[in-house]
Amino acid sequence: MQNRPFTYLLWMQYLGFRYNGWQKQPDGKTVQGRMEKVLRFVLGHGNFTTLAASRTDAGVSCNRGAFELFSVEPVDLPELIQQMNVYLPNDIRILEGQAISQDFNIIQDVVLKEYRYHFATGDRFHPFAAANLLHVTGELNIPLMKKGGDLLLGKHDFRRFCSVDKITDDYVREVYGLEILDHEMAGKGLLPKTSFTIVIKGKGFLRYQVRVMVAVLIDLGLKKITMDQISAALVSQEAKPLSEPARAHGLVLEALVFDFEKEK
Repeated sequence: MQNRPFTYLLWMQYLGFRYNGWQKQPDGKTVQGRMEKVLRFVLGHGNFTTLAASRTDAGVSCNRGAFELFSVEPVDLPELIQQMNVYLPNDIRILEGQAISQDFNIIQDVVLKEYRYHFATGDRFHPFAAANLLHVTGELNIPLMKKGGDLLLGKHDFRRFCSVDKITDDYVREVYGLEILDHEMAGKGLLPKTSFTIVIKGKGFLRYQVRVMVAVLIDLGLKKITMDQISAALVSQEAKPLSEPARAHGLVLEALVFDFEKEK
């Protein structure tokens, strides 16, 4: 990055329903691909790179995420943001931006990631709500799911709560917070009254970890698995997810918190 000395942090939102995730791919529409196409047009050159704090999967949305822009030339941020929001598709938006030190590391300096998974029970809801809401068939025991969520709090070996194709020797992660709440828009607009949100917070997560944890809690609520099975999975060395990952479209990267004062 040394030949691109001007660095900026840009905050963004996007609806992930029609994208193959954040990360640029040779084939397939991605958020990074669209972002860089617009950046090349607005900046008038391609001598820049981008790096996101979290590479969301296909179908996952983002309410307040961030990426770093490394540019060979200085940038007029207000003008850049205004122009990007003119040319970006309607399902991607730049919120704000700031110049940052080259010492800032968008990956290592994250101190908190908050994900939210939205789902609803009961009758099938309006299709227009489907981009960010999973329909669960069957009667869920929400109080039991909350008890199951308590088991996942804290530092654990989450090898049975992530994708087995993730190559790593370290499956230990810490879940700072996990709540199951009524959806803030439950009963309003197109969302049914029986809409809920699972809020999960931590510094970092394994691949598909959040979606597997959500699926485990839903399976618990449907009485497909038990509390004892969840407890056993947290100490198991078996490399197989306890439940298949919940579908991506219910998941939103809600917020990021960085340590800007961290000593280098």
